[in-house]
Amino acid sequence: MFDSLSDKLLTSLKKLKGQGRISEKNIEDSIKEIRLSLLEADVNFKVVKSFIDRVKVKALGQEVLESLTPGQQFVKVVHEELVSLLGGESVELDVRGKPAVLFLVGLQGTGKTTSAAKLALYVRQKLKKKPGLVPADIYRPAAIDQLVTLARQNDLPVFTSSPEQKPEEILQEARRWAEQEMVEVVIVDTAGRLQIDEDLMQELVRLKELWPPNEVLLVADAMLGQQSVNVAEGFHQRLGLTGLVLTKVDGDARGGAALSVREAVGVPIKFLGVGEKVSALEVFHPDRLASRILDMGDVMTLVERAQELVSEKEAKASARKLARNEFGMEDFLQQIQMMKKLGGMESLLKMIPGMGQMTKQMKGMAPPDKEMKKIEAIIRSMTPEERENYKILNGSRRLRIAKGSGTEVSDVNKFVRQFEQAKKMMGQMMKMGMGRKGGGFPGLGGLGGFGGFGR
Repeated sequence: MFDSLSDKLLTSLKKLKGQGRISEKNIEDSIKEIRLSLLEADVNFKVVKSFIDRVKVKALGQEVLESLTPGQQFVKVVHEELVSLLGGESVELDVRGKPAVLFLVGLQGTGKTTSAAKLALYVRQKLKKKPGLVPADIYRPAAIDQLVTLARQNDLPVFTSSPEQKPEEILQEARRWAEQEMVEVVIVDTAGRLQIDEDLMQELVRLKELWPPNEVLLVADAMLGQQSVNVAEGFHQRLGLTGLVLTKVDGDARGGAALSVREAVGVPIKFLGVGEKVSALEVFHPDRLASRILDMGDVMTLVERAQELVSEKEAKASARKLARNEFGMEDFLQQIQMMKKLGGMESLLKMIPGMGQMTKQMKGMAPPDKEMKKIEAIIRSMTPEERENYKILNGSRRLRIAKGSGTEVSDVNKFVRQFEQAKKMMGQMMKMGMGRKGGGFPGLGGLGGFGGFGR
């Protein structure tokens, strides 16, 4: 979402390199470019002005720290203000009470129903509480069926409502159902509209009075940009929002919504919808997002994702194989599968400090994920014996593998050569001590040594 903004901000920050002191003169150009970058990202103009004023006041006249260049010092100032702009720190979901009640509100088409299922999965997996879904959108065709289907696909408890019922009736019956089923967190999918209108607001106010919720979460489309501020203000004035869920963050949104809403409305962003899958929901961490924007990486999120996918036992087993030089093609194939679950090579690289810009400098070369698909096809075209011992790959075998994988013999040769180099490099790194605690990032095993494949 922030690729364009990130590029422009990083370009403007380079202006200060080589300067001996941060002064009004040598930051003015950078400030102007940052202002323009934020406006082009569709950030609310009032938010942009406030942000720029704070950066300017904080940066001017600061002595350069002994361990930092002026450029790094200015980046530090921008990073701190970005974190502040995004809310400062993550805000936990309020699930106190028996049951806790969460209302999801918003306009039509923002992904409210899918977000309800995502939130239920999060409550079950991360908060270790029993969720229950309540479809209360009787206006959008198949809205109830959609939520019921998502619930059944993910083994989530769901109240069976009907489009013939009134939303108030659904809520009253769902309350009894939640008590009978011992649901700990009730998630209500309310109706939306194409735009805010009085009928919608009155209905939501009545539902809120009928069953006061712990949280009223606005589901907002990240593609809306600064228009999301108007939407959030409209709902907040009538309902008292407690948080936001930004959806379609993985799309081509320019980032204006994320950078505008918290500052303009005063409501914290609590979750980001980062994909269509029900598992594609992330807790919003302002500091991590600010670091991603400025290409400082997001190692914490990377580690958390890895820990969810791979046990410590598996990570250590992978590290031991590397240290003993026993890491084979089959092991690497497993690493590729895990990398897909982590979001792909390109997504991983963006979470490593400095690698976001490095990947952009490789324009003209095949994208990392495309190369990984090619490598996966090559390995899958090998026999178990060839995967176990790649040294038996003679000319005829390599030709057969190339034909089976839809690649050229030169691709197979390059892969084998790079595999040998990476295996040797990782073996040396593990012997130097990087594998003592499971191979660096928990659960990543030898993945870090294979980032150069296909290059």
